[in-house]
Amino acid sequence: MAPVNALVLTGYGTNCEQESAYAARQAGADSADIVFFSDLAAGKVRMADYNFLICPGGFLDGDDLGAAQAAALRWRHATTPDGRPILDQFKEFFESGAVILGICNGFQLLVKLGLLPAVDGKYFERQVSLSYNDSARFEDRWVHLKVNPNSPCVFTKGLDRLHIPIRHGEGKIIPKDEALLERLQSDNLIALQYADPESGEPTMEYPFNPNGSPLAIAGLTDPSGRVLGLMPHPEAYNHPTNHPAWTRGEGGTLGLALIEGGVRHLKRN
Repeated sequence: MAPVNALVLTGYGTNCEQESAYAARQAGADSADIVFFSDLAAGKVRMADYNFLICPGGFLDGDDLGAAQAAALRWRHATTPDGRPILDQFKEFFESGAVILGICNGFQLLVKLGLLPAVDGKYFERQVSLSYNDSARFEDRWVHLKVNPNSPCVFTKGLDRLHIPIRHGEGKIIPKDEALLERLQSDNLIALQYADPESGEPTMEYPFNPNGSPLAIAGLTDPSGRVLGLMPHPEAYNHPTNHPAWTRGEGGTLGLALIEGGVRHLKRN
């Protein structure tokens, strides 16, 4: 089986890199290095040495200009010392068959870069954005998720329902038009949806859907299935005792299972 080497990005306001790296190791990654974006740009680290990229949560640049917008501009304009655009590394990394996971602020970054949802294979072209929660406030709670069994997403294979935490102020999906929203559904690029805790079905009801995202979208994948972006934090549920009701024997599938899906795909391919 191929070794899985995870690169966990940090810097500029990221604050979930430690638990993301820990979760990657717990999920079976052979290594998980926390790397500053500035070290990528300085040429001290190469993305080509890894095959699993995790963009963790946090508050990139204080969410100025909109969540992860400043970071996306940094990716688009930064160059290595030899003058090569850093975004070229990212494109080659993806084209090599690597898998990419964007969590919360990391999801916002992948969306702003245009890596998700890439309808019609239009990668690095922005098609959706993420904006303020309908509640107009920061939401910090646990949510139930329904997994789309028809999604090509490698991270969600074999999963059905999840219960993991969210903590964000800008988690509502904003498509460029209604036609795109329909394509997300018809192409099964909606990998995860906020669900009613009783029925397990997608819901627009607050607080089960914490941000008002249309079609209850909690996570998106791309046509290849190798990229997943989601607002909830799977890395924050890496042990049964993380669950608020663990002493009552409640909890279910760990959020770690999503990361395990990415690791399993790489080991098999």
